[in-house]
Amino acid sequence: MLAEKQKAKYTYGVLEKQFRNMFEKAARMNGITGEILLQLLENRLDNVVYRLGIAPTRAAARQLVGHKHITVDGKVVNIPSYSVKPGQLVGVRERSKTLEVIDASLSGFNHSKYPWLEWDNAKKVGKLLHTPERADIPENIKEHLIVELYSK
Repeated sequence: MLAEKQKAKYTYGVLEKQFRNMFEKAARMNGITGEILLQLLENRLDNVVYRLGIAPTRAAARQLVGHKHITVDGKVVNIPSYSVKPGQLVGVRERSKTLEVIDASLSGFNHSKYPWLEWDNAKKVGKLLHTPERADIPENIKEHLIVELYSK
């Protein structure tokens, strides 16, 4: 159970305190706690930037967000843990569109990979269409074990 929690933390690049808080938030919401936890993790800004293909890794996505290269609905956001809501536009800041890292990452990326995201390559803007279902999330995480661990 602990190994599964650690795997989820390292996969999404979240520290223990943040992960615990996110679990408690998921537990308070209606629905299956494990699924909601993964949905909350998927909706983090750094993860959405990674899933859109703007950055090659989650760590690089976190850095792009932290260095103010990413906008949400046209406003610069530099908080990697920002929760992106369905319908919000996540894009590359105008001044940052020529960055090599972003161009290199976008060039070889298949944007139809995730059904909950939409990408406009001309504007370099993506849209979160809806919160992903558990079946759509490709991560190999057994979330029920995480719920069991925290339920002890």
